[in-house]
Amino acid sequence: MPKMKTHKGMAKRVKRTATGKFLRGHAYTSHMFSHKSQKQKRKLRQYTVCSPGDTRRIARLLPG
Repeated sequence: MPKMKTHKGMAKRVKRTATGKFLRGHAYTSHMFSHKSQKQKRKLRQYTVCSPGDTRRIARLLPG
């Protein structure tokens, strides 16, 4: 059986932590910043952990 290829689009969007969780960036960070509060913009800069359902799906796309 050949090796599974890494899904490059997903590899560019998420990062795996040392404990095996996946970190992702937030949505709503590309434009219309004048309508967002400073608190919202500050929180959107942070990375967040993917949900358990997404983690299973992402793990299949990123073997190894």
